[in-house]
Amino acid sequence: MDLSKVLEVATLTDKGMVRSHNEDAVFADAAAGFVVLADGMGGYNAGEVASGMATALLGSELAKSFAEREAFQTEPDGRLRAQVVLASEIARANGAIFQAAQSQPQYAGMGTTLVTAVFHNNAVTVAHIGDSRLYRLRGEEFSPITRDHSLLQEQIDSGVITAEQARHSQNKNLVTRALGVDPEVEPEIRDYDVCPGDIYLLCSDGLNDMVEDEEIAMTLQMLAANLELCATQLVQMANDNGGRDNVSVILVRVKEAFPAPARGGWWTRLLAWFR
Repeated sequence: MDLSKVLEVATLTDKGMVRSHNEDAVFADAAAGFVVLADGMGGYNAGEVASGMATALLGSELAKSFAEREAFQTEPDGRLRAQVVLASEIARANGAIFQAAQSQPQYAGMGTTLVTAVFHNNAVTVAHIGDSRLYRLRGEEFSPITRDHSLLQEQIDSGVITAEQARHSQNKNLVTRALGVDPEVEPEIRDYDVCPGDIYLLCSDGLNDMVEDEEIAMTLQMLAANLELCATQLVQMANDNGGRDNVSVILVRVKEAFPAPARGGWWTRLLAWFR
């Protein structure tokens, strides 16, 4: 099912105003209905390698898997194919990054955050690891869909600090899960309904650390008709506010409903009508 006519996608990544190179990576395949964003970490150049491996491996393997059987189909055990494929391919990417880090000293300790969205049958399956985020704008309601895997979020959840105090914390970049750091990692994978007109924003923390959610929401609402311009403006806002980190955004607008085709296709339905 080619979704390029129902999904409008814009991507942009920038090294920011302070960092010497960009350790973020983005990937989008509108036709196959998925997008991937990764924010690398590690020594010089290692974070860039980890995020590049994550987006390249997932970009290639998800496209192959969903070409064989579509994301909205169910597996023999009843699970949604999108969830099964994401879990298995994230595990494979994690293993590849971990092995590279173990076998090459210059890559020791490298890893990356990950957030990916797979659109299918008027729904989206979201997988994430770390503190890269996915937000949704539906009408005038702008809300985060993912919840950071970070020390800061754990402190908020346990009541140690308030959300307001967290905005000014020095511990913003301490993630509790990352792709490629350990032999195994558990992504958080969830499904959400999709409505025509929705806009989805995937971003590295270089955006939400520099720009308040309220400002991000206002920018999306004002520039919703031009996703390329909106992406450019969001990155510019992060850089205008200091640009202390690399900043990456992926924007996806749902132009119309995209239900899964009826099982059996038109020929089967026609024969059934004559029986």
